[in-house]
Amino acid sequence: MTTSPAVVANPTVEAREVSKWFGQKVAVSDVTCSFGPGLTGLLGPNGAGKTTLLRMICGLLSTSDGSVSIHGTDPRRDHRVYRTVALVPEEDAVYGFLSARRFVTYAADLSGVSRAGVDEAIALVELISAADRPIAEFSKGMRQRAKVAAALVTDPDVLVLDEPLNGTDPVQRAHLIEIFKRLARSGKTVIVSSHVLAEVERMADRVIAIVDGRLAAAGDIHAIRQAMADIPYRLRIDIEQPRRVAARLIDSDNVSSVTVTGQTLRVETSDLPALGTELPRLAKDLGVRLTVFEPEDESLESVFRYLVRRRK
Repeated sequence: MTTSPAVVANPTVEAREVSKWFGQKVAVSDVTCSFGPGLTGLLGPNGAGKTTLLRMICGLLSTSDGSVSIHGTDPRRDHRVYRTVALVPEEDAVYGFLSARRFVTYAADLSGVSRAGVDEAIALVELISAADRPIAEFSKGMRQRAKVAAALVTDPDVLVLDEPLNGTDPVQRAHLIEIFKRLARSGKTVIVSSHVLAEVERMADRVIAIVDGRLAAAGDIHAIRQAMADIPYRLRIDIEQPRRVAARLIDSDNVSSVTVTGQTLRVETSDLPALGTELPRLAKDLGVRLTVFEPEDESLESVFRYLVRRRK
């Protein structure tokens, strides 16, 4: 039985009370979270500790305190676990003099897997037409795709991607997102660190937010927003005779503020379900038509903005 939305049942990857400091700087502080099959978005502003956490998970950094495991094994103690893990780092981490084909082949050789999947991995990220060009000639987006291909050729059970959408155009982003989602649907554990909030919202089954090196929130967007009981909901309401409706709403115990703009009301409430019940009754009582009733702050961007603000 799990006790926190940051923890999943039957995890593939676990971080338990993990901390990391560099001298006097604390990069990650007492973070406990886990990941299982599916796609999890790891979010945080620059310097939040996302990359440090991912490097500890992959065994590239030791923990200052706490522990990490993949399939129940500490990656720094048993290197065999690396056969099941692939990391796409935020840094370029490519050899510019190599062609994409040679770079992906090199990744296959290092992992001890067959070279038979090299062209398939390159084709999957749509780089076949440039496969024999030196990576030094590639754009940022093309280098990102080459790194993804080098990870995919190893057929990992756990795929860790640190800002993989950086430098990609909208078409490339959509294609990479579909690849990540397909891998997650096939049972892989996919962890994507990103600040591109709209893209994470499109692809992530769940979100873990890190702010100032600490766990700030976890779960799906709706659940995170519901858990933030100290922040009122912001709603857009399109309704006939909005000023009459506003005059009645402002007297409601469930409403803290109302703004009228044309036929639109923008309302703040501490009790969304209660207002959802009250408003249709009010509309019927006044004989007006209600056409829109929707939260304006359940997007990942707005939720994340709240989380960052609360940590200041």
